[in-house]
Amino acid sequence: MEYLDFELPIKELEEQLEKCQVIGEESDVDVTETCKQIEQKLSETRKAIYKNLTAWQRVQLSRHPNRPYTLDYIRAICGETFLELHGDRNVKDDKAMIGGLGKIGDQSYMFIGQQKGYNTKTRQFRNFGMANPEGYRKALRLMKSAEKFGIPVVCLIDTPGAYPGIEAEERGQGEAIARNILEMTRLKVPIIVAIIGEGASGGALGIGVGDKVLMLENTWYSVISPESCSSILWRSWEYKEIAADALKLTATDMKKLKLIDEIVKEPEGGAHSNREKTFEIVKNKISKHYEELKKLSPKELVKMRMEKYADMGVFSG
Repeated sequence: MEYLDFELPIKELEEQLEKCQVIGEESDVDVTETCKQIEQKLSETRKAIYKNLTAWQRVQLSRHPNRPYTLDYIRAICGETFLELHGDRNVKDDKAMIGGLGKIGDQSYMFIGQQKGYNTKTRQFRNFGMANPEGYRKALRLMKSAEKFGIPVVCLIDTPGAYPGIEAEERGQGEAIARNILEMTRLKVPIIVAIIGEGASGGALGIGVGDKVLMLENTWYSVISPESCSSILWRSWEYKEIAADALKLTATDMKKLKLIDEIVKEPEGGAHSNREKTFEIVKNKISKHYEELKKLSPKELVKMRMEKYADMGVFSG
């Protein structure tokens, strides 16, 4: 397990607990009481740290190296039923954007999401979770297939942004994202969106229009990353913490601004500390929201979705 700077007190206590347990196993000394005390302190420290996280600390947690990625969620939620589908039928198969059919219970879903890598090799293979235009076109092709067969769509967002390379712009990156936003607003099947990590810029919005938009507790959703914002405003990355606060990018901020529908609580210590429990929570949320949305007709779904997004940003002075 890797630890972030603010998690170091937890690391120390976990190491103490491990040593205490080893002493108990290797000698005749009864360490039960000492272990209980350390466990108690560990629980209190965890609560204290994760209760008072700053916006920047949540950004760090969303990028935690042990945090589960899109394929982890899909495999845990769907098991053997997941069938990955490839290609945009135009240029190539974008490895940063994955999608396919999977089941929760007896219900089929079309899962779509950005996939990051675990090490240098897979990060390059997945282009660091930054999709090219063909990735967004693949996502749209899969959504249209889902619409044709009346299958609900689930989008899992985790991207530092759409790929900003020259070749991506040449193949119409902006148009691909804009087309997805337009088509998603009028898709005739339920769309459930969950932000499971980073939700940056148009790269996130390209698969982010939904009837229900959920945000895990330690994720962020914003037009720009704190580092980029800091470098634009102050010509330096040093002010990223100030930028993170000013951007109002946390789940709490987004809920307050009515830009998302629900905050999904993570297990104590973040999604990476108890992956199985996190998968179970997300799986239940998807099923719960689909049960509500399936009662609506396609016409009602589109009308409500359109109204929901049209109301965003409207305020009275």
